[in-house]
Amino acid sequence: MKRICVYCGSRDGRQPAYLEAARTLGGLLAERGVGLVYGGASIGVMGALANAVLAGGGEVIGVIPRALDDREVGHRGLTELHVVETMHERKNIMSVLSDGFVALPGGLGTLEELFEVWTWAQLGVHRKPVGLLNAGGFYDPLLAFLDHATVEGFIERDHRDLVTVADAPASLLDAMDAYKPSDDRIWLKARQV
Repeated sequence: MKRICVYCGSRDGRQPAYLEAARTLGGLLAERGVGLVYGGASIGVMGALANAVLAGGGEVIGVIPRALDDREVGHRGLTELHVVETMHERKNIMSVLSDGFVALPGGLGTLEELFEVWTWAQLGVHRKPVGLLNAGGFYDPLLAFLDHATVEGFIERDHRDLVTVADAPASLLDAMDAYKPSDDRIWLKARQV
């Protein structure tokens, strides 16, 4: 993977594990020569992640809507910062520039972005790996709900498994590097038979 898009919060969160995971992931991306594409903020988990990649000499591309540029304190020290007009434009650019997607702890925006790229994988819109870094057990309740939805028949097991989950950044990156897309997991193709 040349670049990974990371979705994460513009806040620090309550547990130190969230910022620690962001810094560790950022350092690993720089060390492995993998560029970061992210939401463009200089604060919160986003800022910690970007600063760690930059400190390691890595490439960081931020994409931030003009309306959020002041509120999320757009990062001015990046390799590139794209200031766009809409959230749709932001997500499209981030997707096009990336070879995979990771979600760190974050709020509604992070969840929306994660579920969108996950749904795109299910529909065959892309064949890129999607990962969830479960720092400090942040996503445990969400994973339990997704397992419940799978048991209840609303999510197929193949689609639930389209997201790689790991507690450690190195494990997640290794699993994403090894990811092999399967046409059997694509919902549209499976239904056209």
